Amino acid sequence: MGQKVIVCGTGKSGIAAARLLLAKGGEVVLYDGNTKLDAEALRKQFSEEDKVTVVLGELTRTDLLGVELAVISPGISLEVPFVQLIDEVGIPIWGELQLAYHCGAGRVAAITGTNGKTTTTSLVGEILKTNFDRVYVVGNIGEPYADHALEMTPETVTACEVSSFMLETTTDFHPVVSAILNITPDHLDRHHTMERYAEVKESITANQTEEDTCVLNYDDEVLRAFGQNIKPQVVWFSSRHTLEKGYYLDGENIVYNDGEKVETLMNVHEMTLLGRHNHENVMAAIAITRALGVPMEKILGAVKVFKAVEHRIEFVTERFGVKYYNDSKGTNPDAAIQAIKAMPGPTLLIGGGYDKHSEFDEWIESFDGKVRYLVLIGQTRDKIAECAKAHGFNDIMYAEDLQEAVQVCASYANPGDYVLLSPACASWGQFKSFEERGEKFKEYVRSL
Repeated sequence: MGQKVIVCGTGKSGIAAARLLLAKGGEVVLYDGNTKLDAEALRKQFSEEDKVTVVLGELTRTDLLGVELAVISPGISLEVPFVQLIDEVGIPIWGELQLAYHCGAGRVAAITGTNGKTTTTSLVGEILKTNFDRVYVVGNIGEPYADHALEMTPETVTACEVSSFMLETTTDFHPVVSAILNITPDHLDRHHTMERYAEVKESITANQTEEDTCVLNYDDEVLRAFGQNIKPQVVWFSSRHTLEKGYYLDGENIVYNDGEKVETLMNVHEMTLLGRHNHENVMAAIAITRALGVPMEKILGAVKVFKAVEHRIEFVTERFGVKYYNDSKGTNPDAAIQAIKAMPGPTLLIGGGYDKHSEFDEWIESFDGKVRYLVLIGQTRDKIAECAKAHGFNDIMYAEDLQEAVQVCASYANPGDYVLLSPACASWGQFKSFEERGEKFKEYVRSL
């Protein structure tokens, strides 16, 4: 790949892509539309001999002279003017996922879905490590695929969390095992319609063959229909139906029906993860790793000791008889619904943030007498409050920021209550990321 490539976006994904291209002998134009960035500081992230040119602000046709490929970070919409300019000039557009896959090696298990991706990918990674010497856990989970592509060998096994944004810019990405955990409304500000959003998620199987495997949620009507007519072998999982073949919940047991006999694998109380949604994540992880050849004994052993990932229904601490949980990764209403369901008792809920054009009706309805107070912050607080009142929920308080919200909850909580940060919204506008929001929440809670 010794060509001249423009890398758009200077976050972790963009820098990783640029370094990979340079390692392959390429020349990089590193571009970002943010004129407030320090071009010299960006240049210093590379060695002096690296062929890197930094361009900030408006992208022009002159900047694209000699460029043979564009690699754009997943957070950049394909509809922004500079991407359309790149397309008009006729330069192929890849994402960091596509670039890393093209340069990497080994078998890949790719996990997507609206919710549960990070937990499932993390668990898949931990299971794989019990059976394989070379395992990588990369992608939307926070570790750029491109950082490790050149370390990978034919013996490598990679668990990759894949977002819809990443799938928009793939061409020949070919996981031997794919999984789509669920499809519920999210990112409609980018994809515009649920139909388009579902199509992008489903494209994870586009290059799979009859020899590959796709793990699907039988309870999701969109996926149930999708799974009827795809090339890879489909393995179903369900928390609500008894399956003729696949993994499902039978009471409190996870069982597997191979089409002839039913085998009880484990009781859900043998794991540390809370909630039905996590039972689904575990079944998906079992199906994925079994398809990769991991013995069931090793799979179940890893599941039993696995702890919740950071920022996803993460227990923080107990103060004065009140337990605090960090679900900052609950960035859409469906994810936040799962967090509420996982709370064992009366809950004070902190919600609100950046508006992704989500609807909050089902979220409010899921309170079902469990939520004592709803404390709202951010851009969406008025929209959420209006929706809550329309559904007859009026125990609403506003806070100017997350720190004040934590203090309000501490003041109104009774011993035995739970305080849950599960915003149902993105963090943008107040924080750089859901990770920063979650870290701040934990900091504020521990200082009470």
